[in-house]
Amino acid sequence: MALLVRTSRDRSAAWRTALHQVAPDLDIRVWPECGDPAEITALLTWKAPPDLVQRFPNLRVIFSEGAGVDQFLSLDLPETVSLVRIVDPALTGMMVEYGTWATLALHRRIPAYQRAQAAHEWKGLPDMLARDRRVGVLGLGVLGRALLERLRLFGFDCAGWSRGAHALDGVMCFAGAEGLQPFLARTDILICLLPLTDETRGILSAAHFDAMPRGAALINCGRGGHLVEQDLLDALASGQLSHAILDVTTPEPLPVDHPFWDHPGVTITPHVASDTTPASAAAQVIENLKCLQRGEAPVGLVDRQRGY
Repeated sequence: MALLVRTSRDRSAAWRTALHQVAPDLDIRVWPECGDPAEITALLTWKAPPDLVQRFPNLRVIFSEGAGVDQFLSLDLPETVSLVRIVDPALTGMMVEYGTWATLALHRRIPAYQRAQAAHEWKGLPDMLARDRRVGVLGLGVLGRALLERLRLFGFDCAGWSRGAHALDGVMCFAGAEGLQPFLARTDILICLLPLTDETRGILSAAHFDAMPRGAALINCGRGGHLVEQDLLDALASGQLSHAILDVTTPEPLPVDHPFWDHPGVTITPHVASDTTPASAAAQVIENLKCLQRGEAPVGLVDRQRGY
Protein backbone atom coordinates (compact mmCIF):
# COMPACT_ATOMS: atom_id res chain seq x y z
CA MET A 1 0.00 0.00 0.00
CA ALA A 2 1.34 3.43 -0.94
CA LEU A 3 -0.06 6.93 -0.41
CA LEU A 4 0.65 9.43 -3.18
CA VAL A 5 0.69 13.15 -2.36
CA ARG A 6 -0.06 15.36 -5.34
CA THR A 7 -0.08 19.08 -4.54
CA SER A 8 2.36 22.00 -4.75
CA ARG A 9 6.03 21.29 -4.11
CA ASP A 10 6.18 23.10 -0.77
CA ARG A 11 2.92 21.60 0.50
CA SER A 12 3.90 18.12 -0.66
CA ALA A 13 7.07 18.33 1.43
CA ALA A 14 5.05 19.51 4.44
CA TRP A 15 2.55 16.67 3.98
CA ARG A 16 5.30 14.06 3.70
CA THR A 17 6.94 15.30 6.89
CA ALA A 18 3.67 15.46 8.83
CA LEU A 19 2.46 12.05 7.63
CA HIS A 20 5.79 10.38 8.41
CA GLN A 21 5.67 11.77 11.94
CA VAL A 22 2.34 10.04 12.49
CA ALA A 23 3.06 6.87 10.48
CA PRO A 24 6.82 6.44 9.95
CA ASP A 25 6.42 3.06 8.24
CA LEU A 26 3.87 4.23 5.65
CA ASP A 27 5.03 4.24 2.04
CA ILE A 28 4.53 7.90 1.08
CA ARG A 29 5.31 9.09 -2.43
CA VAL A 30 5.27 12.60 -3.86
CA TRP A 31 4.13 13.43 -7.38
CA PRO A 32 5.59 13.03 -9.96
CA GLU A 33 7.80 10.33 -8.38
CA CYS A 34 5.07 7.69 -8.20
CA GLY A 35 7.10 4.53 -8.56
CA ASP A 36 4.99 1.57 -9.67
CA PRO A 37 1.48 3.03 -10.29
CA ALA A 38 -0.09 -0.32 -9.36
CA GLU A 39 1.17 0.14 -5.79
CA ILE A 40 -0.71 3.41 -5.26
CA THR A 41 -3.84 2.72 -3.20
CA ALA A 42 -4.43 6.20 -1.72
CA LEU A 43 -4.15 9.70 -3.20
CA LEU A 44 -4.02 12.99 -1.30
CA THR A 45 -4.62 15.92 -3.63
CA TRP A 46 -6.65 19.03 -4.39
CA LYS A 47 -7.05 18.32 -8.10
CA ALA A 48 -6.72 14.88 -9.60
CA PRO A 49 -5.43 14.08 -13.10
CA PRO A 50 -8.26 13.22 -15.52
CA ASP A 51 -6.86 9.74 -16.23
CA LEU A 52 -6.74 8.94 -12.52
CA VAL A 53 -8.42 5.54 -12.59
CA GLN A 54 -6.49 4.32 -15.61
CA ARG A 55 -3.19 5.59 -14.20
CA PHE A 56 -3.66 3.99 -10.76
CA PRO A 57 -5.66 0.77 -11.23
CA ASN A 58 -5.56 -0.22 -7.53
CA LEU A 59 -6.60 3.15 -6.11
CA ARG A 60 -9.04 2.76 -3.21
CA VAL A 61 -9.35 6.24 -1.70
CA ILE A 62 -8.93 9.89 -2.65
CA PHE A 63 -8.37 12.38 0.15
CA SER A 64 -9.36 15.91 -0.83
CA GLU A 65 -6.76 18.29 0.56
CA GLY A 66 -9.55 20.65 1.63
CA ALA A 67 -13.14 20.66 2.78
CA GLY A 68 -14.52 20.94 -0.76
CA VAL A 69 -14.87 18.02 -3.16
CA ASP A 70 -16.82 19.44 -6.13
CA GLN A 71 -13.69 19.24 -8.30
CA PHE A 72 -13.80 15.43 -8.00
CA LEU A 73 -17.48 14.85 -8.68
CA SER A 74 -17.12 15.06 -12.46
CA LEU A 75 -14.63 12.18 -12.42
CA ASP A 76 -16.06 8.79 -13.31
CA LEU A 77 -14.88 7.15 -10.11
CA PRO A 78 -15.79 3.51 -9.55
CA GLU A 79 -17.64 2.58 -6.35
CA THR A 80 -14.47 0.87 -5.13
CA VAL A 81 -12.81 4.30 -4.74
CA SER A 82 -13.86 6.23 -1.63
CA LEU A 83 -13.82 10.04 -1.66
CA VAL A 84 -12.95 11.61 1.69
CA ARG A 85 -12.73 15.29 2.61
CA ILE A 86 -10.60 16.82 5.33
CA VAL A 87 -12.47 17.61 8.56
CA ASP A 88 -9.80 19.30 10.60
CA PRO A 89 -10.12 21.55 13.68
CA ALA A 90 -7.44 23.92 12.37
CA LEU A 91 -9.28 24.35 9.04
CA THR A 92 -12.54 24.94 10.91
CA GLY A 93 -10.87 27.46 13.20
CA MET A 94 -9.55 29.46 10.26
CA MET A 95 -12.99 29.60 8.66
CA VAL A 96 -14.52 30.77 11.94
CA GLU A 97 -11.88 33.52 12.14
CA TYR A 98 -12.57 34.68 8.60
CA GLY A 99 -16.35 34.53 8.92
CA THR A 100 -16.23 36.42 12.20
CA TRP A 101 -13.95 39.10 10.75
CA ALA A 102 -16.13 39.56 7.67
CA THR A 103 -19.35 39.67 9.70
CA LEU A 104 -17.95 42.22 12.15
CA ALA A 105 -16.56 44.33 9.31
CA LEU A 106 -19.97 44.52 7.67
CA HIS A 107 -21.76 45.00 10.98
CA ARG A 108 -19.51 47.94 11.93
CA ARG A 109 -19.67 49.36 8.36
CA ILE A 110 -15.93 49.13 7.75
CA PRO A 111 -16.30 49.08 3.93
CA ALA A 112 -18.17 52.41 4.10
CA TYR A 113 -15.44 53.88 6.28
CA GLN A 114 -12.80 52.65 3.85
CA ARG A 115 -14.60 54.44 1.03
CA ALA A 116 -14.82 57.58 3.18
CA GLN A 117 -11.10 57.37 3.89
CA ALA A 118 -10.34 57.13 0.18
CA ALA A 119 -12.43 60.27 -0.34
CA HIS A 120 -10.75 62.05 2.63
CA GLU A 121 -14.09 62.25 4.43
CA TRP A 122 -14.37 62.19 8.24
CA LYS A 123 -17.97 61.14 8.76
CA GLY A 124 -19.51 58.90 11.39
CA LEU A 125 -22.35 56.55 10.45
CA PRO A 126 -25.27 55.28 12.53
CA ASP A 127 -24.50 52.19 14.60
CA MET A 128 -26.64 49.11 15.23
CA LEU A 129 -26.42 46.74 18.18
CA ALA A 130 -25.37 43.18 17.38
CA ARG A 131 -28.63 41.87 18.84
CA ASP A 132 -30.48 43.79 16.13
CA ARG A 133 -28.31 42.51 13.28
CA ARG A 134 -29.68 39.32 11.73
CA VAL A 135 -26.98 36.99 10.45
CA GLY A 136 -27.78 33.93 8.36
CA VAL A 137 -25.51 31.07 7.33
CA LEU A 138 -26.23 28.95 4.26
CA GLY A 139 -24.93 25.49 5.11
CA LEU A 140 -25.02 23.82 8.51
CA GLY A 141 -22.13 21.43 8.20
CA VAL A 142 -19.11 21.48 10.49
CA LEU A 143 -17.99 24.93 9.31
CA GLY A 144 -21.42 26.55 9.42
CA ARG A 145 -22.23 25.25 12.89
CA ALA A 146 -18.86 26.36 14.26
CA LEU A 147 -19.22 29.85 12.81
CA LEU A 148 -22.73 30.30 14.19
CA GLU A 149 -21.56 29.20 17.61
CA ARG A 150 -18.91 31.94 17.57
CA LEU A 151 -21.20 34.64 16.18
CA ARG A 152 -23.75 33.96 18.91
CA LEU A 153 -21.14 35.07 21.45
CA PHE A 154 -21.29 38.58 19.98
CA GLY A 155 -25.04 38.66 20.47
CA PHE A 156 -26.05 38.48 16.81
CA ASP A 157 -29.53 37.24 15.92
CA CYS A 158 -28.40 34.03 14.20
CA ALA A 159 -30.13 31.69 11.75
CA GLY A 160 -29.05 28.87 9.49
CA TRP A 161 -30.38 27.11 6.42
CA SER A 162 -29.60 23.66 5.07
CA ARG A 163 -31.15 21.05 2.83
CA GLY A 164 -32.11 18.86 5.79
CA ALA A 165 -33.52 19.81 9.19
CA HIS A 166 -31.16 20.78 12.03
CA ALA A 167 -31.60 21.99 15.59
CA LEU A 168 -28.95 24.28 17.10
CA ASP A 169 -29.08 26.05 20.45
CA GLY A 170 -29.79 29.74 20.04
CA VAL A 171 -30.06 29.50 16.25
CA MET A 172 -33.25 29.72 14.20
CA CYS A 173 -32.98 26.84 11.74
CA PHE A 174 -34.64 26.64 8.32
CA ALA A 175 -34.60 23.72 5.93
CA GLY A 176 -35.47 22.77 2.39
CA ALA A 177 -36.83 24.76 -0.51
CA GLU A 178 -39.80 25.92 1.55
CA GLY A 179 -37.52 27.36 4.23
CA LEU A 180 -35.17 29.32 2.00
CA GLN A 181 -37.33 32.39 1.34
CA PRO A 182 -38.26 32.93 5.02
CA PHE A 183 -34.61 32.49 5.94
CA LEU A 184 -33.49 35.10 3.43
CA ALA A 185 -36.25 37.53 4.42
CA ARG A 186 -34.85 37.73 7.97
CA THR A 187 -31.15 37.91 7.02
CA ASP A 188 -29.17 41.17 6.99
CA ILE A 189 -25.77 39.52 6.51
CA LEU A 190 -25.79 36.33 4.44
CA ILE A 191 -22.83 33.94 4.68
CA CYS A 192 -22.54 31.14 2.14
CA LEU A 193 -20.71 28.01 3.32
CA LEU A 194 -22.53 25.53 1.11
CA PRO A 195 -20.88 22.75 -0.87
CA LEU A 196 -21.11 23.29 -4.61
CA THR A 197 -23.61 20.84 -6.12
CA ASP A 198 -26.07 20.92 -9.00
CA GLU A 199 -28.69 22.08 -6.50
CA THR A 200 -26.63 24.92 -5.02
CA ARG A 201 -24.93 26.23 -8.16
CA GLY A 202 -26.13 29.79 -8.77
CA ILE A 203 -28.01 30.00 -5.45
CA LEU A 204 -26.62 33.50 -4.86
CA SER A 205 -28.82 35.05 -7.51
CA ALA A 206 -31.22 37.93 -8.14
CA ALA A 207 -34.26 35.96 -6.98
CA HIS A 208 -32.65 35.33 -3.63
CA PHE A 209 -31.06 38.77 -3.28
CA ASP A 210 -34.50 40.29 -3.83
CA ALA A 211 -35.89 38.17 -0.99
CA MET A 212 -33.46 39.75 1.48
CA PRO A 213 -33.99 43.08 3.29
CA ARG A 214 -32.90 46.09 1.23
CA GLY A 215 -29.30 47.01 2.00
CA ALA A 216 -28.33 43.49 3.12
CA ALA A 217 -24.78 42.24 2.63
CA LEU A 218 -23.16 39.03 1.35
CA ILE A 219 -20.16 36.96 2.38
CA ASN A 220 -19.27 34.06 0.08
CA CYS A 221 -16.79 31.50 1.40
CA GLY A 222 -18.34 28.58 -0.47
CA ARG A 223 -17.45 28.41 -4.15
CA GLY A 224 -17.44 30.92 -6.97
CA GLY A 225 -20.04 28.80 -8.74
CA HIS A 226 -22.60 29.68 -6.07
CA LEU A 227 -22.69 33.27 -7.29
CA VAL A 228 -24.35 34.72 -10.38
CA GLU A 229 -21.93 37.59 -10.87
CA GLN A 230 -24.11 39.91 -12.94
CA ASP A 231 -26.94 39.52 -10.44
CA LEU A 232 -24.60 40.67 -7.68
CA LEU A 233 -23.47 43.69 -9.71
CA ASP A 234 -27.10 44.59 -10.42
CA ALA A 235 -28.07 44.19 -6.75
CA LEU A 236 -25.20 46.46 -5.68
CA ALA A 237 -26.10 49.05 -8.31
CA SER A 238 -29.74 49.16 -7.19
CA GLY A 239 -28.89 49.27 -3.46
CA GLN A 240 -30.62 45.97 -2.79
CA LEU A 241 -27.25 44.79 -1.48
CA SER A 242 -24.86 47.18 0.22
CA HIS A 243 -21.61 45.19 0.03
CA ALA A 244 -20.16 41.78 -0.78
CA ILE A 245 -17.07 40.09 0.65
CA LEU A 246 -15.95 37.34 -1.70
CA ASP A 247 -13.24 34.83 -0.84
CA VAL A 248 -14.07 32.63 -3.83
CA THR A 249 -14.62 33.48 -7.48
CA THR A 250 -14.92 31.87 -10.89
CA PRO A 251 -12.30 31.66 -12.24
CA GLU A 252 -9.53 31.89 -9.67
CA PRO A 253 -7.68 34.14 -9.97
CA LEU A 254 -10.01 36.69 -11.50
CA PRO A 255 -8.99 38.20 -14.86
CA VAL A 256 -7.23 41.53 -14.42
CA ASP A 257 -10.10 43.38 -16.13
CA HIS A 258 -12.88 41.82 -14.05
CA PRO A 259 -15.29 44.43 -12.62
CA PHE A 260 -15.04 43.03 -9.09
CA TRP A 261 -11.45 44.27 -8.71
CA ASP A 262 -12.31 47.96 -8.64
CA HIS A 263 -15.93 47.85 -7.51
CA PRO A 264 -16.46 49.96 -4.37
CA GLY A 265 -19.10 47.52 -3.16
CA VAL A 266 -16.93 44.40 -3.40
CA THR A 267 -14.09 43.17 -1.18
CA ILE A 268 -11.98 40.36 -2.64
CA THR A 269 -9.68 37.94 -0.82
CA PRO A 270 -7.81 35.23 -2.78
CA HIS A 271 -9.45 32.04 -1.43
CA VAL A 272 -7.73 32.31 1.94
CA ALA A 273 -10.65 31.98 4.36
CA SER A 274 -9.37 28.59 5.49
CA ASP A 275 -6.71 26.14 4.48
CA THR A 276 -5.69 22.66 5.51
CA THR A 277 -2.58 22.54 7.70
CA PRO A 278 -0.67 19.29 7.10
CA ALA A 279 0.72 19.22 10.65
CA SER A 280 -2.81 19.32 12.01
CA ALA A 281 -4.61 17.16 9.44
CA ALA A 282 -2.07 14.35 8.97
CA ALA A 283 -3.34 12.36 11.95
CA GLN A 284 -6.84 12.31 10.51
CA VAL A 285 -5.60 11.08 7.13
CA ILE A 286 -3.72 8.22 8.80
CA GLU A 287 -6.66 7.33 11.05
CA ASN A 288 -8.97 7.32 8.04
CA LEU A 289 -6.61 4.96 6.21
CA LYS A 290 -6.84 2.63 9.19
CA CYS A 291 -10.64 2.90 9.19
CA LEU A 292 -10.79 1.92 5.53
CA GLN A 293 -8.47 -1.03 6.14
CA ARG A 294 -10.82 -2.20 8.91
CA GLY A 295 -13.83 -1.80 6.63
CA GLU A 296 -15.17 1.15 8.65
CA ALA A 297 -16.49 4.47 7.34
CA PRO A 298 -13.83 7.20 7.60
CA VAL A 299 -14.50 10.67 8.99
CA GLY A 300 -15.44 12.97 6.10
CA LEU A 301 -16.63 10.22 3.74
CA VAL A 302 -18.42 11.91 0.83
CA ASP A 303 -21.81 10.80 -0.42
CA ARG A 304 -21.20 11.31 -4.14
CA GLN A 305 -24.94 11.33 -4.87
CA ARG A 306 -25.44 14.33 -2.57
CA GLY A 307 -22.12 15.92 -3.48
CA TYR A 308 -20.77 16.32 0.06
